[in-house]
Amino acid sequence: MSALKAELIRLIRDEGPLSISRYMALCLGHPRHGYYMTRDPFGAQGDFTTAPEISQMFGELIGLWAATVWRAMGEPASVRLIELGPGRGTLMADALRAAQAVPGFREALSVHLVEMSPVLRQAQARPLAGLADPAWHDGIAEALDGPAIVIANEFLDALPLDQFMRIGSGWRERLVGLDAAGELAFGLAAEPEPAIAIVAPEGAILEQPLAALDVVATISSHIAQAGGAALFIDYGSARSGFGDTLQAMKQQLYADPLAEPGEADLTVHVDFERMAQAGLRAGAAVHGPATQRDFLAAIGLAQRAQALSAKATPEQAAAISTAFDRLTETGATGMGELFKVLALSHPGLPGLPGFDLHRLPEQQT
Repeated sequence: MSALKAELIRLIRDEGPLSISRYMALCLGHPRHGYYMTRDPFGAQGDFTTAPEISQMFGELIGLWAATVWRAMGEPASVRLIELGPGRGTLMADALRAAQAVPGFREALSVHLVEMSPVLRQAQARPLAGLADPAWHDGIAEALDGPAIVIANEFLDALPLDQFMRIGSGWRERLVGLDAAGELAFGLAAEPEPAIAIVAPEGAILEQPLAALDVVATISSHIAQAGGAALFIDYGSARSGFGDTLQAMKQQLYADPLAEPGEADLTVHVDFERMAQAGLRAGAAVHGPATQRDFLAAIGLAQRAQALSAKATPEQAAAISTAFDRLTETGATGMGELFKVLALSHPGLPGLPGFDLHRLPEQQT
């Protein structure tokens, strides 16, 4: 039994069942035993692989996207480039190298990383050495100051949410408690939640991503006043619906979310329709969501792959082609279709790259 599982069992015995959001928060962010606090989970040797780890092209194009936004903002002399959940720092390092192709942009930037894990902060510092002197922040609010361009790749999916199940005429909260054998098990609150009046079929599960909505609203409110834009890339749905999307990943495979708390990654699918609505309510303009495939195609992934392949060995060219296919793969589980891209911006900005006909500047090959 893991140390965190033993602690959770004691906690439930003392205080009663946990909400799904509290369970997720403890599994991922417990100060001693939390998943993200104790390890580097990224890459082929970790529990999952993100787009920046698949290919340098991803981060490079995001960097040029940010530079194009800066130009649309009127090329302010000072702007914060903020990344939420920067992983190993791979995306930011690739983005900064590409950004050097745009005169003046690199000099205007200060780099800010929102990261709670001391292990990952150390990992992020290595690829950024010589490229940036980043400031790290525990929370988003402290990172926001003045004009800002915010990047969040696979960040919203790790934020805790609550779940409710339609039983009879009401919605009862889904909880993590103990079964007769003393093992972690899902259950339901004894009484319905009176504040939810949504109509749905019997047994439907409603997810309430309040933490993610708060993040989007906070960023949207800031850029609507101070200027800038935010780019959210994550797996999820373009339209709201019902269903249990809580999942665990360990060693690149799906796992039982209750089996090894603190030892597996826990995520949920992002409801992009609700995220867009939160951005609009906070005063931001909304662009998308688009599929990752369409977004990357619009900002020049094919052209970048061709430019890299032209100077590559046959083995390198094959790897570039494989990465291209993986980033744009269609189908229900393909990254190109499952992942969506949503941008939020100051209402005064023109259309953003990837969502209209704006093209990115040429990158040096």
